[in-house]
Amino acid sequence: MAAIIALVFTIISFPFSSHVSALSSNYYHKTCPHLEHTVTSTVKKAMKNDETVAAGLLRMHFHDCFIRGCDASVLLESKVNHKAEKDGPPNISLHAFYVIDHAKEAVEALCPGVVSCADLLALAARDAVNLSGGPTWKVPKGRKDGIISKANDTIQLPYPLPAPVSNISELRRNFSNRGLSLKDLVALSGGHTLGFSHCSSFQNRIHNFNDTLDIDPSLNPSFANSLRCVCPMYNKNKNAGSALDSTTFKFDNMYYKLLLQGKSILTSDQALRTDKTTRALVLKYARSEEEFEKAFVKSMIRMSKIRGHGPQEIRLNCRVVR
Repeated sequence: MAAIIALVFTIISFPFSSHVSALSSNYYHKTCPHLEHTVTSTVKKAMKNDETVAAGLLRMHFHDCFIRGCDASVLLESKVNHKAEKDGPPNISLHAFYVIDHAKEAVEALCPGVVSCADLLALAARDAVNLSGGPTWKVPKGRKDGIISKANDTIQLPYPLPAPVSNISELRRNFSNRGLSLKDLVALSGGHTLGFSHCSSFQNRIHNFNDTLDIDPSLNPSFANSLRCVCPMYNKNKNAGSALDSTTFKFDNMYYKLLLQGKSILTSDQALRTDKTTRALVLKYARSEEEFEKAFVKSMIRMSKIRGHGPQEIRLNCRVVR
């Protein structure tokens, strides 16, 4: 479930274009004036029925932007002989797609053929954070929907999604490849304040850590034992796992506080403590929720401006191309 001072890349050296000037927070001011209220109402209703929706929408937006840019390619359905992004290994556990479907239906009734699914997803992620007690922000809009979606793009080099077992060098490279900074990495990792991780994503830390140790020594011992109880060596419950912090449905800075206590879940979380720059930022955000929220908003906006390439359109149904 883990973007962003933009660097300048050409299409040759960087697979995403960055025509950020085309985006505007007022993009639909005249063509769909009730857009944001409609999306917020849809997300609010979904979260009332299912508290896990917020984490699902935030993670979905992140996974979308990190593959082909923020073009809603993660929403497209697979076909008989073609697997789409949503069926790539890192995306199997993505959920809450129906929320975007409902938002699209409501918006299409108001403004037919005007609003992209990519913009709907960016707005829904913002609302998910805000409705969970986090900050709000003006979402730049004007994205178009991609027509290409490949499952292999989620895992193949050089631009796979960041893995839960990534070390700091791999994370640095992964974010840099998308024009994002270490500051963006630490701020966006704070999105783990919402959500849940299955045992398979952190099994490497609590069983057979290396040739001499069974448990990752950076883990708090009692916390590690609690994880081992939930996720035994030969776990047969595919739904077993752990919340990513102790305030699962509240957007706050608890993630950073627990990280400093050796109570992070993923290897990629712990990796933030192994670099001087990222550790200093973890300390800063653990001490001040206000500083974290400011950094998170800036990084979310930067990530949301990662633009894709190739043919694009405005989908009428977010799951299929026109």
